[in-house]
Formats: sequence, structure tokens, C-alpha cells
Amino acid sequence: MSKQHPLNSPLQTPHSGFHWTGNRQFFEGWYYRITLPQVRQTFAFMYSIQNPVAGEPNRGGAAQILGLDEAYLCRTFPDVDRFWAWKDALGHGHWRKAHPQQPAGFLEPEAFEREVQEGYQATAAWHQGILQDPGSAKTARWQFALEPIYGWGHPQHPQQSTAGWLSKFQIFEPGWQILMAHGLATGWVDWNGQRYSFDRVPAYAEKNWGGAFPQKWFWMNCNSFDLQPDLALTAGGGRRQVLGWMESAAAIGIHYHHQFYEFVPWNSTVRWEVHPWGYWQMQAESDRHIVTIEATAPHQPGTMVRAPTPEGLAFVCRDTTRGQLQLKLWQKTGPTLQSIVDAQSDLGCVEVGGGPWQEPWRSE
Repeated sequence: MSKQHPLNSPLQTPHSGFHWTGNRQFFEGWYYRITLPQVRQTFAFMYSIQNPVAGEPNRGGAAQILGLDEAYLCRTFPDVDRFWAWKDALGHGHWRKAHPQQPAGFLEPEAFEREVQEGYQATAAWHQGILQDPGSAKTARWQFALEPIYGWGHPQHPQQSTAGWLSKFQIFEPGWQILMAHGLATGWVDWNGQRYSFDRVPAYAEKNWGGAFPQKWFWMNCNSFDLQPDLALTAGGGRRQVLGWMESAAAIGIHYHHQFYEFVPWNSTVRWEVHPWGYWQMQAESDRHIVTIEATAPHQPGTMVRAPTPEGLAFVCRDTTRGQLQLKLWQKTGPTLQSIVDAQSDLGCVEVGGGPWQEPWRSE
């Protein structure tokens, strides 16, 4: 099965390609997730590359999975020569063990199975890999096709940069781009010998890149709402660097019934209250719409996962894929509000990172 280089995909977003130019400390990280609503499980795949040139400190790559019941698996890939990425489209991979004559680059699925003993490859259309942790005996194998439905923006228009047009100048640290706000995945994941097959289940993808993660951040995401198969939410905020200054900023994006509702600092007032763990609340108002989001994790301690830091990968963020999330969206119609969305999910993905936090973070 040939997975073509997706240069002509109408849903390819800006910043899909690899950003590294070789002239500074750098990381790029990708996050892909599939949700299996029937068994109330989620698999999140997190990949990263840092300082991808020989001789640089803290160089290398990693693959992390937040898997069944939020169990965690991580493998590092120190050989940067085994990493590859496309500059003009979404495509990247890294492997530790392969046929010695096999150059780094996208492989046909059958060749990957035959040649690669441990590693992964991912594009906008195809996802495949195998990880084996000899210390814990944990294993994971996966193969699935991706069908994007929403990128970032109206599906009939050119796709947008999540951080706006200024993001092409790399004045924000780090960059952030939602690659696929909502899509469908078909294939299988084998987790410690137990195979989960699925057909057209919710899928999501995003990425970050730059010199470092924010000082602290929060994030909420869901595309598996109760009785709302065509609804996708991504929201987040952070204290980030902009041209040498630090600022706190946040954004909300909703795709629903082929419409895109965006709340960002240049078109809306965005407010938030996020606790060190267990409570996330955001509200935003534009000239035409109002949105509120509330998420809790009352019975989920969360799982610590690694993120790039100047000292290399470190456990600096906490995630759960089982947050209780409620989303409400209204349209302003004169003096009254007309409800557009009132949706709930117990498969909300929520995260806090950086810090460490001691007190609730409230927007100024």
C-alpha cells in the first residue's frame, strides 16, 4: 500500500514540514492521538527530535506513548542519523535498529515491517511503528491510516497557522500548529500483546518547534464528544517568549459542522483559570460568539510525560486522556444568545506543564 507524499492535500496546514535550519538549539515535537470510544481508551503518540546534528549536547530523539489505561512507554533514539523528516509536508520518522544498509527515509509499510526492528514513521496519511522496552518488557506495535477531516480553519478555505501569520517569522517561542483538528483512523494497535483493531475512529495531530517549551502551559483537547461526532475542540495557553519578552497568551479553536470558530488574542478577549492539577476553565468572547470550557480530572492523578528542555527531555508535564469536559458555544443575536453547541465528554485530554505550579493560574 503506497502512502504518497501529501504535498497536494487541501487540508495540509502551514508549518507541516520540518523547521530545523541547523543554526541554533532546536527541538521539534509531534503529538498524534486516536480515541477508541467503544472501549473508552485512548492512545497518544508523542515524538521529538532535539539538536539533530552530531556533536550537539542533548541531541537525539524519542518516542513516547500514553497507552491503555494511561500506561506510559518511552524509548529514546540517540542516533540522529537515523532520523528523517520532510521539509515541505508532514512526514518524519526515527529508528534505532534497522538493516545496516537501509537509509533513513519513508519506507513502504511492508518494507518497514521487514527492515525496522524498533522505530516509527508518520505522515499525514499513515502511521506505523514498534517499540520494545527490555527493562519492563512493555511492547507496542501499530499501523493505521489517517483520513483528515479538519486541519486548522474552514475546510473549504486555505488552512491557517494556529499562531497567526506572524508565526512564519518565528518570533514566538515555541511555535504551535494544529495539523489535524479532527480526522478518522483505521488500523490497529498492539499493546503488550493485546491487539485493538479500529475502523474510522477519532484522530488528532499537532506539533511544536523552536528553542524551548513555554515556562508553563495548559492544554485541553477533545474530538470524541457524546452524541457529537462532528465536533472538535483544541484550547491552550502558555507563558512564552516573544522577541525576547515574556507574555501569557491563550487561544480556542472549534470545528463544528464544517464551520470554524476561532478565539485568539487578536480577535477576542480570552480568560482562564487553571489549577496546578484537576481544574481547567476558559471563556472567550469575540464580536459574534461566546464560548466557555470547563474540564476536571477529579479521579485521575494524571501521568507525567517528558517534554524537551534546554537540558534535554524531562518530566515537566502531566496528562490525562480521561478528563470530564464541557463545551458551550453561543452566537450573539442582538441582546440575546443563541446556543450553537452544548456538549460533554469523559474522554477529554487535558494537560499542565512547566512550572512547577503552586497556585491557580488566572489570566490577567
